[in-house]
Amino acid sequence: MAALTQADLAKRLACPQSFVSKFERGERRLDVIEFLDIAEAIGLDTHKFLSKVASHPQQRRRKKSAR
Repeated sequence: MAALTQADLAKRLACPQSFVSKFERGERRLDVIEFLDIAEAIGLDTHKFLSKVASHPQQRRRKKSAR
């Protein structure tokens, strides 16, 4: 994958650097279309990635909502 700065990735995505910063820090979640755009921009094979994630469900991270 590409070794990019937030500014480099933002330029490839035609979006503000703050958008990249927020999802990188976990302050913002990505929708499917955004995920696909980012994956393409960094050279990620989405099929391989999602297959790997699906085969290891115990490693998925989710924020627990405070109740």
